Amino acid sequence: MSRMDYLRHGGTAFDGFLYADLGQDRAGNSVSVLSALARLGLDPWDEAADLSALSSEGARTRLEGVLARFYDVPSLGRDPGATIPRLVDLLPKAQGQKGGQGTAPPSGAKALGFGPIFAILLVALLLVQTFILGTDGTWD
Repeated sequence: MSRMDYLRHGGTAFDGFLYADLGQDRAGNSVSVLSALARLGLDPWDEAADLSALSSEGARTRLEGVLARFYDVPSLGRDPGATIPRLVDLLPKAQGQKGGQGTAPPSGAKALGFGPIFAILLVALLLVQTFILGTDGTWD
């Protein structure tokens, strides 16, 4: 299921974390975790999935490192010790994880859907028809 399908069906398990408020930026706009991660050039859903696969301590350490690079919200820099644990508590736990050591799955370890596989097979069939059978696909 694509990310847009999750949004269409009522959201993701990461919504509590991603839409949590971090404070106001220098222009007075409210900044969520989602917008902070996006401003840092990270994919918010991938980052949330990676964080939720880690232990609580691992997620705290990683999130502290990520948000330390985010300077747009002045109040975040003054007191990250109160914000980070609150955000980590909003992350869903990975299945089978009971607060122990977790490892994040590799970023490229996502299953392909049926659509891309079908498209690859269709292109392969067209290439076989054109180059091996010598036809251009028209009915003469």
